[in-house]
Amino acid sequence: MNDATPITIAQNQAVLDALPFGDTQDFDNARRGFLGSLPEVEIKNADGRVVWSLREYAFLSEEGAPPTVNPSLWRQARLNMGHGLFRVTERIYQIRGFDISNMTVIEGDRGIVVIDPLMSTEVARASLELYMQHRGRRPVTALVYTHSHVDHYGGVRGVVDEEDVRAGRVEIWAPDGFMQAAVTENVLAGTVMVRRAQFQFGTTLPKGPRGQVDAGLGKVTSRGTVTLIPPTRTIVEPIETHRLDGVEVVFQLAPETEAPAEMHMFYPELRALNLAENATHNLHNVYPIRGAQVRDANAWAKYLDEARDRFGRRADVVFAQHHWPVWDTPRILDFLARQRDLYKYLHDQTVRLMNHGYKAAEIAERLALPRSLAGTWHARGYYGTLSHNAKSVYQRYIGWYDANPANLNPLPPVERGRKYVEYMGGAEAVISRAREDYERGEYRFVAEAMSHVVFADPANTEARRLGADALEQLGYATESATWRNAYLLGARELRQGVGAGIARAPVSPDVVRAMSPELFFDYLGVRLNGEKAEGRRIVVNWAFSDLARRFVVSLEHCALTWLADRHHDDADATVTLERDVLTRLVLRELSFADVLQEGLVTIDGDPARIVELFSLLDDFSVGFEVVEPRRTP
Repeated sequence: MNDATPITIAQNQAVLDALPFGDTQDFDNARRGFLGSLPEVEIKNADGRVVWSLREYAFLSEEGAPPTVNPSLWRQARLNMGHGLFRVTERIYQIRGFDISNMTVIEGDRGIVVIDPLMSTEVARASLELYMQHRGRRPVTALVYTHSHVDHYGGVRGVVDEEDVRAGRVEIWAPDGFMQAAVTENVLAGTVMVRRAQFQFGTTLPKGPRGQVDAGLGKVTSRGTVTLIPPTRTIVEPIETHRLDGVEVVFQLAPETEAPAEMHMFYPELRALNLAENATHNLHNVYPIRGAQVRDANAWAKYLDEARDRFGRRADVVFAQHHWPVWDTPRILDFLARQRDLYKYLHDQTVRLMNHGYKAAEIAERLALPRSLAGTWHARGYYGTLSHNAKSVYQRYIGWYDANPANLNPLPPVERGRKYVEYMGGAEAVISRAREDYERGEYRFVAEAMSHVVFADPANTEARRLGADALEQLGYATESATWRNAYLLGARELRQGVGAGIARAPVSPDVVRAMSPELFFDYLGVRLNGEKAEGRRIVVNWAFSDLARRFVVSLEHCALTWLADRHHDDADATVTLERDVLTRLVLRELSFADVLQEGLVTIDGDPARIVELFSLLDDFSVGFEVVEPRRTP
């Protein structure tokens, strides 16, 4: 890794001069109500593997930012080091710093209500144990998923027993559409998101002033066991009021905001407002660079405005499932107004410029926060950025195409790279000019130009090295944690390659089991290898004996389709089994020979056709190339 160049150092110094670093209110709020923590916050799984650790971030004890980190990001990274059990207000506690997200605990009449059990069971269990060490042992009487992202439900089996859920001793609450959103995002497109998330969160980067320092919303994601227990109670009306273990909760649905299924909660008797992940201490993502459906910035602003108007004046504290709370009603109203206007400004100004004919990249380059928001710490782009969010608003309305016919059907990266290099006089000439631009600090274009050379010839070590150097300086200077992680991981992979990938993409068995049969067959459809399926036609009846459901699944024209509650008289085979047996087959916990031998499946027809169908399904690996041409088949 290189030092920061004089140009990068000057850029970071300008940040120190531009922002109100003398304002330390956030540090006071992040420490307020601290009750205790673990000595080093290092958590291991049953095999002794570390799944969460803050030990690697000891370098953040230094107050001043090093030359290789944007000072504003350094400040956020230090704030996100707060860890332990915190009292928010009467009967409300949070465990922070045990994952990228927070676990909130509300003390009820008989036990406790857990809100968002973090991302993995190991950290969730440790968090609950920390709470009980300080507040006494109480049963979990209810659990709430605020939204459909894995860092807010994955640790559920670390805090509740599914048997208690089945027996009705613990209710699990979630917003309308939770299961659909959780499954489609984490399974159908899960593999590519896992790979891209390495760039967003920097999970594979070394921790340090020249590596990963933060993720904006928190340090990083935990690496433990991801689970899911489906909700037993669903909020379906825009506003619903319920009592959870004696605590009155007013639920406000906020769909298509930070997640497709999301909700806020107000606790009137406790004068506390929980905004899930819609009002945190940064500009969030309208589109996360790991990939996702673009969110609705306009709706986001409206739901925040509704929450502010309906609950804000009755709240003494507002908090979220990331970061730290804000106390006192006047501060709360100001905080919510600025968060609301942040997303409204982003939306409206992007659409305004779009209607003037500006293209997405032009809008991103032109758009800047108004002065009234630019100096507001919680409006800064540590996680989302104004730049890529503006492009996302553009995409939501009119898609990727900028209306210039030259961009309607461009060459793919390898062919485009070869033509660019040829037009510019060959790789040696491109690299020579790029070195001059690098010395002038034109890192953005150097990175782009070297990317073309690498895609034209991935063995060109000079281009890889110079491209990595440019990405590294961009990473050192950016305020966004996610951009920094992406730049630095790109630099690392240009220098070292991808490294050893895992054979198959991780899919949580709980998530696959929780899918409806309809979603399950959609999952099989995206795994069908269309090239291998050429010319094949297979029709299978599936009968789930435990669900009393029937499906016809058809392979024709290289597409896998299904019809629910149907039976095909001329099917190649009719398969009768329990739903979980099919799950275990797809997860490869059982082979087809196993289920036949153990009598777990009955087949009327030709079993070879079932084997043939499963042979056409792809497995996915997350070790594919990103900053260079794909080498894996």
